[in-house]
Amino acid sequence: MSTMVATPLGRLHVTDVGAGPAAMFWHSLFVDQASWRLVIDALGPGRRVLLVDAPNHGRSDAVDRDFTIDDCAVAAAAVLDQLGITEPVDWVGNALGGHIGITFAARRPDRVRTLVTIGTPVEGFGAVEKWTRIVPLVQLYRVFGSAAVDRLLTMALLGSEAIAAQPDQARTTMAAFRSANRHAMLRAMRCLMVRRRSLRHEVERVTCPTLLLVAEGGQEGWSPRESAAVARRMDNAVSETLPGAGNIAPLLLAPELVAERLQRFWASAS
Repeated sequence: MSTMVATPLGRLHVTDVGAGPAAMFWHSLFVDQASWRLVIDALGPGRRVLLVDAPNHGRSDAVDRDFTIDDCAVAAAAVLDQLGITEPVDWVGNALGGHIGITFAARRPDRVRTLVTIGTPVEGFGAVEKWTRIVPLVQLYRVFGSAAVDRLLTMALLGSEAIAAQPDQARTTMAAFRSANRHAMLRAMRCLMVRRRSLRHEVERVTCPTLLLVAEGGQEGWSPRESAAVARRMDNAVSETLPGAGNIAPLLLAPELVAERLQRFWASAS
């Protein structure tokens, strides 16, 4: 079932399928819920799967004001309320979705049973990276649109190995960015990327079982070593690697492995 759910950040597009314990999936910045397709196919039955398009992404409404990760966490609670889900959910977040999940789990521990992040750096951008890479990317997009940054962004998010292995899914994943409303996507980039802050305090407040998954080839600002260090600072967390390099690459290169890790982790937390 596909539905539009009212939240403080406008209506969010949610796909609600299957039956069983609820698992909530939030995608990376730039893309939409279609990025999860191979993982969900590999996951199989036995779960109620909630796939959410973040604000200003996919088929969700464009927010006409600035908003934050904290606001997205409030919107996540509204989605669960509107769908009548009162039991704690298993949260799975890719990059941006992981940032929202960390914030949600830290602030609403009663609503999160387990937390899984995939390719989710905990720290904000350093000054050099922000002003030499992030801000110029946003300005290129502002002036020239998606065509100016498409290849750069695709390689950063997916990597050549994932594109070669799953060309159809790679096109499907990046289609959301290529067809996005420029004003809405620009606001999301400014609010959720340029202004991204450190979540080190929030992550140390997360008490639910947590699995930090990171591409073995790493990504900008997030490596297996850094992920393992964060897990050691948490009360109940482990860090594991997946094939690939980049935020989204593991979802294309190893969807069956991602699904197996999720099922194993959920079972261990029962």
